[in-house]
Amino acid sequence: MFAEDKPPRIPIAFSTLGCPAWEWKKILDFAHQHGFSAIELRGLEGNMDLPSHPIFGADQIEQTKKEIHAADLGIACVSSSANLYFEDPARRDKELGDARRFIDLASTLGAPYVRVFGGKAQTDKNPVPDDATKMRVADGLRELGKYSGPRKVTVIIESHDHFTSSATLKDVLQAADSEHVALLWDAHHTFATSNEEPEFTVKQLGPWIRHTHLKDSTGSGEDRKYVLTGRGNVPVQRQIEALQKIGYKGFYCFEWEKVWHPDLLDPEIAIRDYARVVGQCLGDAHACAD
Repeated sequence: MFAEDKPPRIPIAFSTLGCPAWEWKKILDFAHQHGFSAIELRGLEGNMDLPSHPIFGADQIEQTKKEIHAADLGIACVSSSANLYFEDPARRDKELGDARRFIDLASTLGAPYVRVFGGKAQTDKNPVPDDATKMRVADGLRELGKYSGPRKVTVIIESHDHFTSSATLKDVLQAADSEHVALLWDAHHTFATSNEEPEFTVKQLGPWIRHTHLKDSTGSGEDRKYVLTGRGNVPVQRQIEALQKIGYKGFYCFEWEKVWHPDLLDPEIAIRDYARVVGQCLGDAHACAD
C-alpha cells in the first residue's frame, strides 16, 4: 500500500474534526504521507457517532484495523461527545451509555483513550462549575473508568467548557480517583479561556495529562479566530516545551475545528502546515516561532 522507505515518525497526530469531507482512505494516505504517527477519531464524513459508521461495523472493522496498520498509524484517541454535566437521570444514562459505546470501539481498535466532556448547560451562566457539578462529573468519570479499565482504555476529560481552569480540573480528577481516568489538555482553552500560562497548567495537571490538543489563534477572550500554527498569539512552542520537561509521552495532536468553522482554511493546507511547523518544533526548540 505504501513505499518501504518510510519517513521517520514523530509523535504528531491530527483530529478528523479538521477534515470532515475526507474519505477514510484519504485520511490514512494524508497522515502517512506527511509524517503523522496517529490520528484522533472525531467524526467521519459528517457522522459524529463513530460506533455507527460502517467502517467500524462488525463486518468491516477487521479490515479497517488492517488499513490503519498498513498506513503505519495508530489511533491516538476516540473522541466522543459524551457530556457528564447533566443531572437528569435519563439524560445522564444516555450520556454514560454513549461513552461506553465509544469505549467499546476504542478497545476493539486498540486505542488507548476515549475523550469525554465535563460540559456546560447553555442556561448556566456561572463562570466555573459549583461543587455539586464537579462531584457529579467526577462520579461519572469514576463510573466510566470502572468500565474502561478492563478494556484497556483510559477515559480522558478534555479541558473545555466549564472545565478549563487547573483548579477545577484538579478537583475533579482528584475526586474521580481512578487510574483509568486522566486528562486531555486542550492547551488553547486553558490559555485563551482561563488565562493560564502553559508552565503553570502543566505544573498543576501534568500527572494526569495523557493526550493534548494544540491550535493557534489571534484575538483575545471570546473574540478569537483560528489561524495556522505559529501565526497567532497562543504560545504553542512553550506548551510543547512544558510537556517535554515533564517527560510527556503522548501525541501532540492538531485540532483544526473545520466542522464547527467551515470558513477555516482547507485541511490540505492547515494539517500539512502543522506537520511542518510542529515537526520542526519537536526537534528544534525555536522552530515554532519562525
